[in-house]
Amino acid sequence: QVQLVESGGGSVQAGDSLRLSCASSGRTFSSYAMGWFRQAPGKEREFVAAISRSDGRTDYGDSVKGRFSISRDNAKNTVYLQMNTLKPEDTAVYYCAARATYDGTFTYSRATEYPLWGQGTQVTVYS
Repeated sequence: QVQLVESGGGSVQAGDSLRLSCASSGRTFSSYAMGWFRQAPGKEREFVAAISRSDGRTDYGDSVKGRFSISRDNAKNTVYLQMNTLKPEDTAVYYCAARATYDGTFTYSRATEYPLWGQGTQVTVYS
C-alpha cells in the first residue's frame, strides 16, 4: 500500500504558477490511478485532475481546464500538478489521492473512488 506526500504549495500572486508534487512510497505506484482534489474553507472537496494508471489519459475539473496539467513519472513514483494562471479562487488545500486499479486507461473524478490520500498542501493565491 502506498503512502502519499504532497509538496510544492505556497503563497503566490494571481497569474503566477506553481507545481505540486505527490511522492508515493512503495513499489507499486504504477498500479494506481491518481487524482488531485482541493478543499477551500467551508466548501466541499472538489475534483481538480486525474490521470490513468498507465496510458496517460487525463481528466480535469471545469474550473481548471486549460490552466492546470496533471502528469506522472512512474520511475520516480511521483504525480505532478502544474498550475498556471492561478486565481484567488484556486486558494485551497490540495490533496493527491490514489486508487489501485487493473484498468490502465480509466480516470476517476469522485473523491469516494479514492481510498488513499495524502495530508494536503496549502495553496494561497493573492489578488
